[in-house]
Amino acid sequence: MARSRLWIGAGIAGLVLVGCGGGSGERPDDVPAGSITVFAASSLTGAFTEAGEAFEAAHPGTTVRFSFGASSTLVGQILEGAPADVFASADEATMAALAAESGTRGTPVVFAHNRLAIIVERGNPLGIADLADLAREDVIVVLCDERVPCGSYARAALDAAGVTVTPDGYEARVTGVVAKVALGEADAGIVYVTDLAAAADETDGVAIPDADNVIATYPMVATAAAGNRALADAFIDFVTGAEGQAILERHGFAAP
Repeated sequence: MARSRLWIGAGIAGLVLVGCGGGSGERPDDVPAGSITVFAASSLTGAFTEAGEAFEAAHPGTTVRFSFGASSTLVGQILEGAPADVFASADEATMAALAAESGTRGTPVVFAHNRLAIIVERGNPLGIADLADLAREDVIVVLCDERVPCGSYARAALDAAGVTVTPDGYEARVTGVVAKVALGEADAGIVYVTDLAAAADETDGVAIPDADNVIATYPMVATAAAGNRALADAFIDFVTGAEGQAILERHGFAAP
């Protein structure tokens, strides 16, 4: 397997400014102008970037900024005072951790589901067919750290399949697993099906049977420290509404 230099993705706390869309929608009177910052799981990067653009187009005068990263890392940043108005997690346990520290306002709403898949090098040169193959000595495996949702989900899937895997490396977020396999620095890993779809030009995938797979649940909530609560609630309503759900579906997420 070819080896190449280690690629380091964008920083977990890096902010991505979504440009204003060119839509002709009018902003409802009860949605104020202004800006919000949304902290969201890395696996939501593509879908939420598109959703932010669509929201801005529908509500002229608003700006949505995003910080994408591992859900558990984002919670730590929020509790340390990072300016987040909305938090979207890749699992309910991490959301519960924020709520336990009085970091949420209102009840979190589940807005999407996801599933797992095995990601392999383009062409699957080692012929990986299932989770059991990840235990082979000739397969270099990288997984998400078990302290973040994609890692805990991967461990649950391996346990369900009765497979013991000692990874050759751990990544802080799922995009790191994708990058390692795409660059030939690992033979395989476990990622969300949405991440696999986003990397379809660089990698291949192997399905995980329903009996061993895990359903990832994504909840979202306004934070207790939200500076623009009306706009935060409006963004949540947009994501859970018809247009937001259609965007999520296009990126491979399942409806809640």
